[in-house]
Amino acid sequence: MIKTRGFTLTEMLVVLAITGALAGIGYPVTRSFIAKSREAACLGNLRSLGVALQTYLQEHNDQMPELATGRASRTEDLPVLETVLLPYLEAPDAFRCPADKVQFEKSGSSYLWNSTQNGLHVSQLSFFGIKDRPDKIPLIADKESWHPGGTNFLYADSSSSNKPRFAAGN
Repeated sequence: MIKTRGFTLTEMLVVLAITGALAGIGYPVTRSFIAKSREAACLGNLRSLGVALQTYLQEHNDQMPELATGRASRTEDLPVLETVLLPYLEAPDAFRCPADKVQFEKSGSSYLWNSTQNGLHVSQLSFFGIKDRPDKIPLIADKESWHPGGTNFLYADSSSSNKPRFAAGN
């Protein structure tokens, strides 16, 4: 008769320790990848909003819309990004940052409009003294800094980035 031998308690503890260590390493890495993918999706949304804004500008003689910065709730009757640009988009999901768990449901958008640009012709845009540099003039930004890289911005040249490009005197 052959006796089969099972795992000893020490062997089981070693296996569990190794498994725990691997899970401990893998969890933060996975969370980081998820956060980065949400940030990339948000930047894509901002690019979609930039295309919608460009279409709006073509129909309105290159005049920026007159918008409120944002609204506190969906029931507020204000001209905001999500009401004015919606006809130029395929779906309202472009106004939802994947990392936003509150603002979109509450107000209808994860993004804010830079109301300092209201009603200006595209040739007149300026921000903190920056003129003639559309790559440094933010038009739309995250309502909150949800991303590991910081706040995402859409600039007047239709580029989007998680790096602020504007500073006084630039």
